[in-house]
Amino acid sequence: MEALINRITINPEICHVKPTIRNMRYPVELILDFLSSGMTNSEIMEDYPALVEDDIKACLTFAH
Repeated sequence: MEALINRITINPEICHVKPTIRNMRYPVELILDFLSSGMTNSEIMEDYPALVEDDIKACLTFAH
């Protein structure tokens, strides 16, 4: 679980200090919104090829 959480970063230079995935401009809240709207992990990764399964799991772990 700690390895997943370490994928979430908070950087004042990126996305107005919102938690993001691996210092990229993908806010955790965006991924959670996609999931809550019914998108699957595969659909998200297809739309955002820089993301991997563990990034999505990290968002869910962070939200927990």
